[in-house]
Amino acid sequence: MWLELRDVVRRFGERTAVNGLTLSLPQGAIGCLLGPSGCGKTTALRCIAGFEPVDGGAIYARGRLLAEPGFMLSPERRHIGMVFQDYALFPHLTVLENVAFGLHALERAARLRRAEEMLEIVGLGEHRRHYPHQLSGGQQQRVALARALAPRPELVLLDEPFSSLDVELRERLGLEVRSVLKNLNATALLVTHDQQEAFAVADVVGVMRAGRLEQCATPYELYHRPASRFVADFIGQGVFLPGEIVGSDAVRTEVGIVRANGGARWPSGTLVDLLLRPDDVVHDDASELRAEVCQRAFRGAQFLYTLRLPSGAQLLSLVPSHHDHAIGEHIGIRIEADHVVAFERGGSVAL
Repeated sequence: MWLELRDVVRRFGERTAVNGLTLSLPQGAIGCLLGPSGCGKTTALRCIAGFEPVDGGAIYARGRLLAEPGFMLSPERRHIGMVFQDYALFPHLTVLENVAFGLHALERAARLRRAEEMLEIVGLGEHRRHYPHQLSGGQQQRVALARALAPRPELVLLDEPFSSLDVELRERLGLEVRSVLKNLNATALLVTHDQQEAFAVADVVGVMRAGRLEQCATPYELYHRPASRFVADFIGQGVFLPGEIVGSDAVRTEVGIVRANGGARWPSGTLVDLLLRPDDVVHDDASELRAEVCQRAFRGAQFLYTLRLPSGAQLLSLVPSHHDHAIGEHIGIRIEADHVVAFERGGSVAL
């Protein structure tokens, strides 16, 4: 593995910021640590970079030990590129000089050639003579990426790299960054609290909570097959609808019998909470099942409706925007759940 974290622990006094974190990335993979503020993701990144020691476990890169209790390889010897949240560009240097800054082992001509090459890769070749203040936030972030990649690091770490950008630019730049990393076959680890950012950039995403890794999987698996209630809540949108298991693969709910795919073997009679995503609830004028529109959010091609069932329970539904329904209106719905996820009532682990 290109990067390995084995039961890594980092404490600050009585508080354990990272608690037994195990993670691995093969060469060329882009990983992400995703979670709310205070979950330990940035501390884990700082341990990998060499800015924090570890109190337990070990960190390896290409089989080489980077850190364990009592040993901490210095950051400059780890061959790691870092992209910071605030870009950390030198305001008195040109874009070209910023990218070339870390290439001390090369002669000046070679440094400039490598810097120009990286600027072309990130699409900023024509801005080589500009200063950071003359660039947009997105352009500055691409300069920071070019600078991190210029020394050909074994690993690139990205610390909340798009958090200061607006939502539309964040998504577009995330796709651009992914494309650059993939074209260079770079191994990278991103830290963010924004799931859309994580999904746009990463191949695999580890969801963290209170210093622990709740689940590590592809974005698709996290959304459709969350392993815990926390992951189900944190990833995407959805609601939990009360139900009872009435067969090995069937749950009886207020909206009817919902059946699981994939050979479920659930214990009959168990009370559960069924996870329903907005795309599981389909608008259907012909359906006898009706729900009241109590909130609506226009999203261009779609409306996100919050629907109230007769019991008072609520569902979310994504509906094409030509179905323009008013608050208080009752509409027909049906359930089409391709991935059925249920949690025992009061439990935290998916059945």
